[in-house]
Amino acid sequence: MAGRKRRRFDARTKARVALDAIREQKTSAQIASEHSCHSTQITKWKRQALEGLPGIFDQPTGSSTDDKEIGQLYEQIGRLKVELDWVKKKSGGLT
Repeated sequence: MAGRKRRRFDARTKARVALDAIREQKTSAQIASEHSCHSTQITKWKRQALEGLPGIFDQPTGSSTDDKEIGQLYEQIGRLKVELDWVKKKSGGLT
């Protein structure tokens, strides 16, 4: 017997469905019919979203690795600008 192929939902869809379920403006059955998934799956995604929410706020905003990388990029931009100015000066201002 050939069954239906298992559907895969991307993270964005799961988040949208879980958010609808968290809002509780519609029943699980209504959300399931809108998004073509099972109400049990909606309950699971809602639970995962609620369990994961505290972890979002544990992470510091603008982590130090991002700041370090930005600093390195600005340093590289500065070096490249100095090189470009030097090349323009040596070429006699043709560019």
